[in-house]
Amino acid sequence: MKKETNRWVVLISSMGILLCTGIVYTFSVFAGPLAELRGWTVPDIMMAFAINSAVGPIPMIFGGYFTDRGWAKWIARIGVVLFGISFAFTGQATSIFQLYLIYGIFGGFAQNFAYSACLSNTIRFFPDKKGLASGLITGGMGGAAIIAAPIANTLIERYGVSQAFWRMGLAYALVGFCFSLFIRSAPKQIVPLADTASEKTSAPAKAITANKNWKEMLATPAFYLLILMFAMGAFSGLMIASNASLIGQSMFGLSASAAAAYVSLYSLSNTSGRVFWGAVSDRIGQIRAVIIIYSAIIFAFVLLVSVNQVWAFAVGVVTLGLCFGGVMGVFPGLVMDNFGPANQGVNYGIVFIGFSSAAFVAPKVTASLAAANNGDFTKAFYVAIGVVLIGLGLSLVYSKRKTTIAKAAVEMVQ
Repeated sequence: MKKETNRWVVLISSMGILLCTGIVYTFSVFAGPLAELRGWTVPDIMMAFAINSAVGPIPMIFGGYFTDRGWAKWIARIGVVLFGISFAFTGQATSIFQLYLIYGIFGGFAQNFAYSACLSNTIRFFPDKKGLASGLITGGMGGAAIIAAPIANTLIERYGVSQAFWRMGLAYALVGFCFSLFIRSAPKQIVPLADTASEKTSAPAKAITANKNWKEMLATPAFYLLILMFAMGAFSGLMIASNASLIGQSMFGLSASAAAAYVSLYSLSNTSGRVFWGAVSDRIGQIRAVIIIYSAIIFAFVLLVSVNQVWAFAVGVVTLGLCFGGVMGVFPGLVMDNFGPANQGVNYGIVFIGFSSAAFVAPKVTASLAAANNGDFTKAFYVAIGVVLIGLGLSLVYSKRKTTIAKAAVEMVQ
């Protein structure tokens, strides 16, 4: 009973830390006021956000290495405190280079340091609920903007953008530090509590996966399928995340304020999708959930290109938000299922390169195609459909391969 209670405490504490670092997704709220204060262009400022995302795999792998060796509490603590400090000092940057260094590189490193520790460590406690745990943790980060955006707006209006950065950064550093006090490292291999209480031997055996280090992971076909599937699943979500407001205004005739409301709706759907699909994947299996998610993404884009009505945009935004959240919530469990929990930090950090690649490519491709077609995103949507169709095909290959391996294992036992 004590272990059951403790693992939920670790989960809640990890969610709290990622709610703090998730303030990174409110950066667009600060971009306009910061441009006005410093005389920089908004695109130049938003490049700091791109840098922040692009450096992700490096600190995730680095932080994962120490997390896998029992340093989860310290990695999470260092990450969230340094991120809060970097966010505080972002408002003090007086040159665009300082902005890129403080927010882009330093902030991106610290944020993903904490993310790696919280995610990889916590789901080790939940081999029976990997999807739910992963969804709740990543949902905490995805939902941070819902809380932080109105706070940021209020502080900017009252104290100015520099003070808003300073106050929010230091507050989150302090809150994140307090949450880190409740983090403890998970064993490298843990059997679900529900299974240990049962006399059945098959369920615990199913929960235990052979552990592979990163070199052994790279030698498996599953790794290459997963990293490509991750990139292709994230592509569409990142496309909408970076352009939802523009799509609503240019293709569906929404006002700027109405389009902003749909951006919030997308964020809420993204957050909900991480928890929903994480829980669903625990019941039907991760790969089945991924296949359904990719099919739903294709449906949403077909709807957007075929129906020029606001209701279609609303359905598309909600569906794509839920599915993007699903991709982020399900893939950590897929990685653990394939390569075991012992090296989850490093292994997932490497697989996360798929997401970072999509984060670098998707917004640029979308913006370029829209600019070349007078603000029409239809061709970009067709590209997204093609990308997700390939991802769906790879998912079916993965599913068939796993079924074949499982049958062979059963035959060997018999």
